Amino acid sequence: MPRGVPNPKKDDFGMRYTSMHVPLAYVEYLTGETGLTSMLRPNPKHMGTSYLKSESQSLWARNAARKQKMPVEDTPTPVDQRRGSQVVVIHPGSRYLRIGKASDVTPITVPNVIARRHKGRNLPSATSNGDEYAVVPPSDDPFEVKLASITTSLRERMRFYKLRVTPNATNIASTFNEQFKPEIIPEQNDPFWVDWIHEPLSDDACLVGDKALRISNPQALDYTVRWPIHGQNFNHKDYPSVQVVLDDVETIISNVLEEKLDIKRRDFKNYSVMLVIPDFYDRVYVREFVNILLVSLGFKQICVQQESLAATYGAGISNACVVDIGAVKTSVACVDEGLVIADSRMSLNMGGNDITEFLYVLLERINFPYRDINLARWHDWLVMEDLKSRLCTLAEGKRLRQGDVALNLYDFIVRRYGHPTEKYGLRAYDEIIVAPMCIFEPRVVEFDRKRVGLRPISNTDVTEEIVENQADHVTQAMIISTQHLLPSPSAADGSVAKVSSAVPSQGGSPANPGENDAKVEQQEISLPSTADPTPPPTAAEPADGDATTAIEVEREDKTPHANPPAQPAPQVPTASARSLC
Repeated sequence: MPRGVPNPKKDDFGMRYTSMHVPLAYVEYLTGETGLTSMLRPNPKHMGTSYLKSESQSLWARNAARKQKMPVEDTPTPVDQRRGSQVVVIHPGSRYLRIGKASDVTPITVPNVIARRHKGRNLPSATSNGDEYAVVPPSDDPFEVKLASITTSLRERMRFYKLRVTPNATNIASTFNEQFKPEIIPEQNDPFWVDWIHEPLSDDACLVGDKALRISNPQALDYTVRWPIHGQNFNHKDYPSVQVVLDDVETIISNVLEEKLDIKRRDFKNYSVMLVIPDFYDRVYVREFVNILLVSLGFKQICVQQESLAATYGAGISNACVVDIGAVKTSVACVDEGLVIADSRMSLNMGGNDITEFLYVLLERINFPYRDINLARWHDWLVMEDLKSRLCTLAEGKRLRQGDVALNLYDFIVRRYGHPTEKYGLRAYDEIIVAPMCIFEPRVVEFDRKRVGLRPISNTDVTEEIVENQADHVTQAMIISTQHLLPSPSAADGSVAKVSSAVPSQGGSPANPGENDAKVEQQEISLPSTADPTPPPTAAEPADGDATTAIEVEREDKTPHANPPAQPAPQVPTASARSLC
C-alpha cells in the first residue's frame, strides 16, 4: 500500500454511511463454552415492508404524482413561444377599444362601453343629460346660411367637371321617401339577427362591449350605459367622479382580456403592455392609465407610444404625415425618422360623429322614411353609421361622376327590439356628398354644445413637480392654422387711426415719433407721396363731402404727372383683410 494512505476502517456491517439512525435488534443466546454471546438479527418488520423498495416510492415520483393531483385552476398556463406573444397592445378610443397580442396579425375590436345596473336610483335620461347623439340645430347663425356655403362649394365643383344639376331634386326625393313603406324580413331570413337582452342579470354583474349594446331597454332594466373615453381624455361629462371612470376602464380591459384573449387575471404579471396614447395627450390621462395597468391590473412592465408613431411603425415607414379621423376628434401629426415633431401636432374637436349627425339632419329635410329614428338609441345610431359608411363620398377629380350626384335609390335595414326586421328604401340627391364636407366647413358643427359639461380631470389645487411647456397646451401648428380667425391688432385699434398717426401733422412733424416704429415702417409703403398733409378719405372712413372729393381725385388722376400720387384708399383695407384671412 502506498505511503501516506491510512488503512481503511473495517466495515463490520457492510452498509454505506447514512445520517438516518435505524435501531437494530440484538439477540442474546448461550453458547457451549464462552457463555453469553450477542448476535445481530434483522427486524422482521423491515424484512416484510415494501417502503422505498420501488421507483414509484421515490422522492421524484411522489412530487410528480402530487403535481397531477393539483386542481385545474392552479395549473400554470402554457407559455406561447412566438415573438411578441407576451406583449399586449392596448389602443383605447372614444367608440372602440382595439386590443390584442403583439404577435397577432389584427387586433380585436370591441365597443368601448360598459353597462352597470343601478339600484333604485332615478337617473336622468340620455337626451336630457346632454347626450352626445342628440342633435340641436338652433344656433345664432341660421342653419340655412351654413348649409348654403357647403352647397355653393359643391355646385362650383360640379360646374368645373361639367356635371348637370337635377332640377327640383329635393322635392322629388322628399315625395318618394314620404310614401315609402318598409318591407318585413322574417327572422329566419335575417342572417344578422340580434339576440337582445330583455331580462336583467344579477345585481353585481356588468356588461361590457357588444353585450352592453344588446340591452333592449337600459332604462327599463335599470342599466346605465356609459362610454369612459371621450376624444383624447376620459369622459368627464357622463361620470360623477374620476374614480368611477377609472374603475370602468379597468373592468373593460380585464373583461376583454379574459373573454377574448383567454388571459386570466392571475397571469397579467407575466405580460408586458404597449399602451397607445393620443399625439396631443394630457399628462394626467397618461398617469392614470399607467396606474391602472401597473398597479390595479398588475402587468409586468409598460411602454407608452403615440398614435402617429405606432402607425408609422406598423406601416414600415419612418417619415409621414399622419391624419387620424376618430369618432370625436381629428389629430394631425408629422413623424420624422421615428420621432413625432411636437410643434406639428394638431387636435381638432370634430370627427366621424359630426358627419353622422349632419347626415341625419340632411336626411330629415327630405323626409327620412324611418320616422321613429332617435340617435340616442344605439341601434338607430348604427343605422346612420351604416348609411354613412356605404353612401357618403368625397370623390375628387375624375372620380366625381354624374352617378354620384343624382337621384339614386338606396336601401338600409333596421333591427330593433320588439319589432321585426324592416328593410327601407331611400332616395337622396347631394346629401351623401354634402354630409362629409362638414369637415371643410366646420361652421355647421355645434362646438359650444360639445363644451357643455366638460371639466378638468386634475385638481387645480395640486401642483406637480413637472415644468409645463407651452407646447403641452397649444402647438405652433395650431397657432399658424388659426391666425386668420383671430382679430389683428390693427383691427382692434382701427387701421385708419394707425395710418393717421404715421402721417405728419400740420406742422410737418410726426404725431408720435417714438411709438410703434415697426408698425409705422410697415405702413409707410402704402402711404401717399403727396405734399398734402391731410390724408385722403378711405373706404372705411369717408370724409365730408365725399362725392366732391371723389370727383376731384378722378380729375387729378387723369392729369399726367411726373410722379403720380399713390392711391392709399384700397391699400389700407387690404392690409386689414389679409390679417383676417
